[in-house]
Amino acid sequence: MERKDTMIPQQRQVLFLLVLLGVSGEASETVQFSVVEEMERDSSVGNVAKAVGLEVGELSNRGARISFKGNKDFLHLNHRTGDLLLREKLDREELCGTAEPCVLPFQILLENPFQIVRAELIVEDVNDHSPVFLDSEMVLKIPENTSPGTVFVLENAQDLDAGSNSLLNYTISPNSHFHSQIRNNSKGKRYPELVLDKALDREKQSEITLTLIVVDGGVPPRSGTVQVRVLVVDVNDNAPMFTQSQYEVQIPENSSIGSKVFTVSATDSDAGNNADISYTFLHASESIRNIFQLIEKSGELYLKQKLDFELTQSYTIDIQATDGGGLSAECSVIVQVIDLNDNPPEMTMSSLTSPIPENSPETVVAVFRVSDLDSGENGKIVCSIQDDLPFALKPSIENFYTLVTEGTLDRESKAEYNITITVSDLGSPRLTSEHNITVLISDVNDNPPVFSQRAYKLYLQENNSPALHIGSASASDRDSGINAKITYSLLPPETGDLPLFSYISINSDNGHLYALRSLDYEAIQAFQFTVRAVDGGSPSLSSQAVVQVLVEDENDNSPFVLYPLQNGTAPCNDLVPRAAEPGYLVTKVVAVDRDWGQNSWLSYQLVKATDPGLFTLFAHNGEVHTARPISDRDTIKQKLLVLVKDNGQPPLSTMATLNVLLVDGFSEPYMQFPDAPKEQVQTDSLTTYLVISLASVSFLFLVSVTMFIAIQLWKSKKNATDISRFTSNGPFPGHLVDVSRTGTLSQSYQYEVCLASGSETSEFKFLKPVVPILPTSQENEASTENSALRNSFCFN
Repeated sequence: MERKDTMIPQQRQVLFLLVLLGVSGEASETVQFSVVEEMERDSSVGNVAKAVGLEVGELSNRGARISFKGNKDFLHLNHRTGDLLLREKLDREELCGTAEPCVLPFQILLENPFQIVRAELIVEDVNDHSPVFLDSEMVLKIPENTSPGTVFVLENAQDLDAGSNSLLNYTISPNSHFHSQIRNNSKGKRYPELVLDKALDREKQSEITLTLIVVDGGVPPRSGTVQVRVLVVDVNDNAPMFTQSQYEVQIPENSSIGSKVFTVSATDSDAGNNADISYTFLHASESIRNIFQLIEKSGELYLKQKLDFELTQSYTIDIQATDGGGLSAECSVIVQVIDLNDNPPEMTMSSLTSPIPENSPETVVAVFRVSDLDSGENGKIVCSIQDDLPFALKPSIENFYTLVTEGTLDRESKAEYNITITVSDLGSPRLTSEHNITVLISDVNDNPPVFSQRAYKLYLQENNSPALHIGSASASDRDSGINAKITYSLLPPETGDLPLFSYISINSDNGHLYALRSLDYEAIQAFQFTVRAVDGGSPSLSSQAVVQVLVEDENDNSPFVLYPLQNGTAPCNDLVPRAAEPGYLVTKVVAVDRDWGQNSWLSYQLVKATDPGLFTLFAHNGEVHTARPISDRDTIKQKLLVLVKDNGQPPLSTMATLNVLLVDGFSEPYMQFPDAPKEQVQTDSLTTYLVISLASVSFLFLVSVTMFIAIQLWKSKKNATDISRFTSNGPFPGHLVDVSRTGTLSQSYQYEVCLASGSETSEFKFLKPVVPILPTSQENEASTENSALRNSFCFN
């Protein structure tokens, strides 16, 4: 089996510019696990739950993870059982070289709360390597005059195993001149030596061939052999000499291949061939032979490979100087590798949480580790993030950092953060590495819907068609997703006077408002209600807005004539004395319109008259005046047809008939007109029937009132009030109000009217008597007009 030399990595300590802060739940003790090298993959190393004192289920709940330095995952965790398993076969010699013990540090990361547990994996050695000699043959030149008992140092064998497996014992094949012994040097290594037992005689035997056998301490033991050739030479009594037994030299790690490292030099007092010195490596490992080249004749030491301070910080090279006679001397060259800032700092992300909910308290967003392979100032590290971010870095143990939020985050202000973590060392020049992470902010329902207006005012023309879209109440929500989905609804009115849900409906998805039925301005002029907007969050948030609906009037009511009565069975006649002068106030046509605004502005027009030139009609107030003096030729009975028209578009109108009697005085008895004898007879007959009917109805009414007076007292009072307003002998109630505020009834008039027995008082229920306060001039004018109107009589 051929010998392969191994590189022996040397441990070093890297200083970091970190202020280690305690984190809640951090472990102070180190948990140890051990494993024998070359064990199969997925072999169990130990149980993490038992080692850290947790239940098995807690490992999964707390997101337990294993973290090795340098992203080398040798182990993985079974969350179901808590067992720590191998990811691959481990070779102790590859991982640790000759270092003993072979310890691989790692960390067990736990969350909720965040905790770091230090742990070590100890890789135990098995005897899987046989000891080998680097040279296939050793040559010793021994002067023939060498006295017995002289010791000759031999090259030692190399065993990659450790501990007792690398403990070597040397024996020499049986011979008559030499025996072997073992020597321990200052470094604790065992070297074989050849001891001369019997003086040599070159003339008898110029060369002796021996076999050196090496056996390690493993079970079962492994062995190796090498041939030793002993050349017997003539006498050489002066050995080479070095000026120093140990030399020290420093070389930068970035030195190029072929660079000269050092030159060793020895002197020999002999002459000729015995003074010819050659230089060779002594007890050099394979790594030293691969990295350095020694010129045999000159003793110059050159670099064959690039150096790396992070792998090996120093090399100890033993050099032997041998003269031509076989005598030798030894020296050591210690090569110190000077560290340069040639390794940028590294960051290893252990965990990253994204997205994180807004409005959360201090939250751990990321956990990461920083490292730098350089040493000294070159290995000191500082970490930073942008200043304008609501995040902070907190150092922890084992070069870990946590990225946490500072205060609460608002998704509506910013939904995504791009964080650049800058890791810099303190070397010269400084080396920096940057790592970008994106943190998303998830939405929380923290914004209620907001209406575009606090109050809405909508206008609706009366007599609208049902299901008419009259407007919208629109709200917006700054949240997203289901939290921003808005549902609209109508709130029930605080009082039950208005059946809101029979008037208005709302589309729950977009807030469109619809009138469910046709509205009448004369019944309702305005109403208001409350719209509620609720989002889809949990818990849901809501807001309200007031909507006022104003019904606009339409000219849908014709003027109504209050005086003279047009539906009475007995006509009302106005009396005018023949002595009346021009301008005499005969009567006044009184009409109202239930519409509003200009739709209720009334104008009067004399359409037809018995004598058109006798009377004149004022267009704005309906007053009838005499236009000229009354003559004896004028007909006693004058009939006027008046058109009452409103100002709407299109205008509506009503016809009113006035009967005027020209008399010599107000004391004259009622006159029979020759042109109406048949009508009078019919009227008398009808009056008789009406009187009889009225008496019967009155008797029954009185009986009913007497029987039910206890339970219908309030109805009786109401009926009594209504009857008192329209008594045939009483004046017309109070004063009329201009309900349209347009000035149609600008003054107060009192009329003496009589109701025929068939007339109904319900025609006047919409009138409201008021007592106006008039200026003195208006009072005088009104008294004059009223005195004239009181001269009207009703005839049956």
